[in-house]
Amino acid sequence: METVLCGRSKPVRWSLAKGTPDPGETLEETALREVREETGLEVEIDGSLGSIDYWFADRERDVRFHKTVHFYLMVPVGGNTDQHDPEFDVVEWFKAEDAVKSLVYANEVDVMQRALALIAEKDGAGSGERV
Repeated sequence: METVLCGRSKPVRWSLAKGTPDPGETLEETALREVREETGLEVEIDGSLGSIDYWFADRERDVRFHKTVHFYLMVPVGGNTDQHDPEFDVVEWFKAEDAVKSLVYANEVDVMQRALALIAEKDGAGSGERV
């Protein structure tokens, strides 16, 4: 099983694709668009992985923001990682075990572990290519 990660800066800090809904978008539409934009891949949703909550700060404006991110198990159906937007320096496929070790944020590691459990439940062997 493989997953795609997005990275920025040197050294590369690997993370999962995510973003903010456009007006009128459902959570699922946002997820599909953000993955397409950030990875270059066309995908279909294959299940929910739940959500994570966290806070981040804009130190220049002295403001804290609370963010909730909803994640989905996805299956690639087209596209190419060469087509990712410039928000990330690099987008690469990883073996699932390597992706878990490479992710920067602990809450995203938890999401990947949920994905692996859901894949194992869906196909019994944990094989297949998912995003």
